[in-house]
Amino acid sequence: MRNASTKQKVMDASGYLFFTKGYHGTSVRDIAGRAKVNVSLISYHFKNKQGLLEFLMVEYFEPYIELLEEYAQKEDSKESFYQLIELIIQYKKKHYQFTCFVHRELTLDNVLVREMMVTYLAKEKYILYRLFKQCLHGSGIKGTQLQYLFLQFKGMLMTPFMMPYDMRDQNVLDHSDNYFSEQYSQTIIRWFDHLIESHKISYKKEGII
Repeated sequence: MRNASTKQKVMDASGYLFFTKGYHGTSVRDIAGRAKVNVSLISYHFKNKQGLLEFLMVEYFEPYIELLEEYAQKEDSKESFYQLIELIIQYKKKHYQFTCFVHRELTLDNVLVREMMVTYLAKEKYILYRLFKQCLHGSGIKGTQLQYLFLQFKGMLMTPFMMPYDMRDQNVLDHSDNYFSEQYSQTIIRWFDHLIESHKISYKKEGII
């Protein structure tokens, strides 16, 4: 029980410090100091800072990918995809600090972080793009335009976690843990609805559908 408690303290401390100082700006001694544990205990549980980061990556990404895979196996429908959007934002919000850390490190082209995440990122892109494409089936959107809109969609999923200080006031004003997630998810869903309807109208005018 004591070992589990110590391990969790180290995980919590490293997550906070990676968020506030970045991976390269955080030392093992910093983590030990915040967790109030001996440096040797970090070596015992995780070997080193890279081992600790790898452990945190697995803890963060495995449940996330499982969530995507679960919805990828469901019956194709716009409602199912919209529900997934809400769950993605909830997951990212629940793990707010580490989500911000991951997205920020990617923008810095952190080779170590990118190499650790390459498999997870590939799975995420494959599943989301397939579901995104299915959701827009019949709208007349395809080719380069579809790929461009997918980039916009991914950008919307990331934006609140790329701008933690800009979004801070919004988070502080939350009436509940899920309030921000619900509101922001609805913004993305309204974007989808507008996208689908506007293209249907355009194609009808052109006599394509």
